[in-house]
Amino acid sequence: MSEKIKIGISIGDVNGIGLEIIIKTLADPQIYNYCTPIVYGHTKVASFYRRLSGINELNFNVIGHASNAQVKRANMINCWEEDVKIEPGVVNKEVGKYSYLSLERATSDLVKGDIDALVTAPINKDNIQSEAFNFPGHTEYLQDKDGAAESLMFLVSDTLRVGVVTGHIPIAKVATSISAEKIVSKLKLMNTSLQNDFWIRKPKIAVLGLNPHASDNGLIGDEEQTIITPAIEQAREQDVLAFGPYAADGFFANGTYLQFDAVLAMYHDQGLIPFKQIAFESGVNFTAGLKFVRTSPDHGTAFDIAGKNEASEVSFREAIFAAIHIVKHRLESAELAENPLVFTKLSRDRD
Repeated sequence: MSEKIKIGISIGDVNGIGLEIIIKTLADPQIYNYCTPIVYGHTKVASFYRRLSGINELNFNVIGHASNAQVKRANMINCWEEDVKIEPGVVNKEVGKYSYLSLERATSDLVKGDIDALVTAPINKDNIQSEAFNFPGHTEYLQDKDGAAESLMFLVSDTLRVGVVTGHIPIAKVATSISAEKIVSKLKLMNTSLQNDFWIRKPKIAVLGLNPHASDNGLIGDEEQTIITPAIEQAREQDVLAFGPYAADGFFANGTYLQFDAVLAMYHDQGLIPFKQIAFESGVNFTAGLKFVRTSPDHGTAFDIAGKNEASEVSFREAIFAAIHIVKHRLESAELAENPLVFTKLSRDRD
């Protein structure tokens, strides 16, 4: 733990705001007191956005492998050789492959342990699709690379943590995709992450209902009675302090979420809309349940402001610090587990 944590950074869509927020973050010299960043992309593309942002003092140290990264420097691994036509704000099918090349190289190093964590800049989920990448998003891709049976999209901030039972699926499929077994699995993942990654000893987790008003005792659907409530009861039998189901609108509107360590929503927008309203600038997306650590900002490619030097780097910077904290928590937990205090029975006799 005396060495600086190596944070790998994938650049996302080259026409989005990814490199702008990366460069703005790495232009702050304070970041190097906490980690050694390694950007997976290309120096020519980075130079374009460096000039556009007016940040001339940041120079990338080009390396061939993560092991060659220098502390106190912004390191760069070139992931392709050809020139790329950069058109900020333009959704271009051709540039999707560069998002993938960056992500693939960074993930490979992450799985091998050459970097300690991965922070991903936003991709365009459409133009990255190919034979090599056939996933709804980062979460599913990284779960596959980890070989995990399950993962949790976990949005975290200082005041609110939200996970979802169903992620990137059509809204028409949400109700049929929810089961008691799946809810219990997500609750256990969330509970374990809160304990190991955030060091919350006895987490309290709120569970949202699926239907408006949490169904009003079965008047508006019956998923709360037949699926969600039984799942909460099962989770509590397995030492997970889960409560609910709560009607989502009132739960967030009256600040009930402040009474809990985390919230489990049934579907993507139910959890992410209030999260982004409450913690948009400081929010971080964390993929819980994997052997490695991955975080990202809680926003997308923002093509509408790409190339205008208007993007805020706050969420991306928070994603880096969240990754550092989680890595440290895991390392400290592992160290404590390896060297537990020896139990010594006290004697009644006194010297």
